[in-house]
Amino acid sequence: MELNNENEARFTPRVLLGRRLRRLRERAGISLRVLADAVHYPHSYLSRVERGQQLPSQTLAEALDAHFNADELFVELLAAAREAAIPDYGRVVVRGEEAATRIQVFNSSLIPGLLQTEEYAHALSCVSLPGESEEQIAALVAARMARKMVFEKEEKPFYWAIMDEAALKRPVGGFACMANQLRSVLTVAQSRHVSVQVLPFVQGEHPLLGGSLSLLTLANGTTTAYVESFATGQTIESPQRVLEVTQRFDMARSQALPEEESLDMVRGYLKEYGDEDDS
Repeated sequence: MELNNENEARFTPRVLLGRRLRRLRERAGISLRVLADAVHYPHSYLSRVERGQQLPSQTLAEALDAHFNADELFVELLAAAREAAIPDYGRVVVRGEEAATRIQVFNSSLIPGLLQTEEYAHALSCVSLPGESEEQIAALVAARMARKMVFEKEEKPFYWAIMDEAALKRPVGGFACMANQLRSVLTVAQSRHVSVQVLPFVQGEHPLLGGSLSLLTLANGTTTAYVESFATGQTIESPQRVLEVTQRFDMARSQALPEEESLDMVRGYLKEYGDEDDS
């Protein structure tokens, strides 16, 4: 569905989505409350979406497309809004994750992005982006959560995550948040497409100490490396450099605990955060 307006180029995708929703609703001659009843979502939620204060969920975007016969207009605007919320340096890795058949990641101090819960990601965003509004933080978190859709694809990528023990030790968001986060890691790790390892403190120094690395491999065998530090990132495509960082990843993997021992360590920290029922 085409609803072009040259003046709308100055709006953010989130605000533009809300304007398009209001225009279609008014064109249909229905109130926001009638629309809320039709798509089975709260009136207050739709009101925030229409005013550009909040992004819709994926299911709401699909419901709006179906209601207005909008040819995936809202789904596409939602995808654009989520991408716009991601810093420029991170967009290449998001696109790489979507196309990859194998994803290998290492993080030295945090739970890797694709394993993060919404609450954990929100806590990180609040402290790393103190100048951003709550709406912008919510958009960033929604964009991060949308990345996890790679695990829902029919042909799922193989995902291998190595995290430093520091990621388990640091109670991001508080004890309850960390307990929920570690339970989520244990759940995701049950998938046959997912492998999680922990590099323990007792190993001392290792080749990836202090860094964050993603290795994204496509179906044709091409691998791109992505190295991230605070507020910046670097894409590595040179075959020689990719080989070097891949060797570093392999060395770190050899120093990490085997998968089941790693999950036992996660369970141990989960108990420290107050969950005595996990087995």
